[in-house]
Amino acid sequence: MRLRGSLRATAALAALALLAACGTGDGPAGSLTAAAGQGKLTIGIRFDQPGIGEKTLNGQYTGFDVDVARYVANELGVDPSNITWKEAQPADRETLLTTGKVDMVVAAYTINDKRKKLVDFAGPYFTVGQDLLVRMSDDSITGPQSLNGKKLCSVAGSTSAQQVKDKFAQQTTLVEYGRYSDCVTALLANIVDAVTTDDVILAGYAAQNPELLKVVGKPFTKDSYGIGLRKGDEGGREKVDAALQKMVSTGAWRSALQSNVGSSGYQLPSPPAITER
Repeated sequence: MRLRGSLRATAALAALALLAACGTGDGPAGSLTAAAGQGKLTIGIRFDQPGIGEKTLNGQYTGFDVDVARYVANELGVDPSNITWKEAQPADRETLLTTGKVDMVVAAYTINDKRKKLVDFAGPYFTVGQDLLVRMSDDSITGPQSLNGKKLCSVAGSTSAQQVKDKFAQQTTLVEYGRYSDCVTALLANIVDAVTTDDVILAGYAAQNPELLKVVGKPFTKDSYGIGLRKGDEGGREKVDAALQKMVSTGAWRSALQSNVGSSGYQLPSPPAITER
C-alpha cells in the first residue's frame, strides 16, 4: 500500500511538472494564450503618436492601436484594467517580443519579410501609405513631386524622407528631428514645409490641429500593420486573427478609427483581409 501510494504521488508530481512546462491549459509556456490564461497581458504600443498610440500627460493611453489592443485582449479574456502598457519604439519591437518583455506588439508595426524572420504577425489589421502633412494654408504641395525647393521633415533614422528625395523631388531639403512631434512643431513654426511618414500617423497630428494642418491625401506607397507575436505562436495568431475579424464585422474597428483620426479629414480606408501568414 505504501508503495502504491508513493507511485501515485510520483505520478501526480510528474503531471504538475508537465503542466508547468506547458504553461496553462490555454497554451504552451511563453505563448500569448498562456499569458492571457493568467488574466493579464503586457502589450507594447507607441507612446508618442496621437491618434495611434499615445500616453497623455495625465497618464491615459489613447489611440487606434490602443483600442485594437484592448479589443483583442478582451476577446482573449483579459480585462483592459489588467493590461500593462509598455513603450515600443520602432528599434525595440522585435527585442521586446523575443525577450518576453511583452506578450504582443500593437505599435504601427509594418509587416515585412525581414521582421518575419524574427517574429510572427497576426492580421494585417490596417493598410497605410506614405503621405505628406502640410499647413492648411499651403496649396502649393499636392504630392511628393511638388517638394522641389521645399524643406521636408522626418525622424532621424527613417528612410521615408530620403525616398521622397530619391524618387520624386531631388531638390528638396531634408530636415531630421528625434520625434515626429518635433517635425510637427517645426511645420507649425514655418521652419519646414512638410512632414512625411505613414498617412494614418499624419492624420493623428492633423486631428490635433484640424484648423492648421492637413494630410495631402495622395499616398505613394502601400504597407500593412500587423500585431507582433513571438515566433512560432500559431495558436496565439489564430486567436488574435479571430478577434480582429470580430472587431471588423461588428463595426468596432471603423468606430475606433473614426473616433481617433476622423476629425483630421483623413479618408478612412476599408479594413484589409486578415490573411497574414
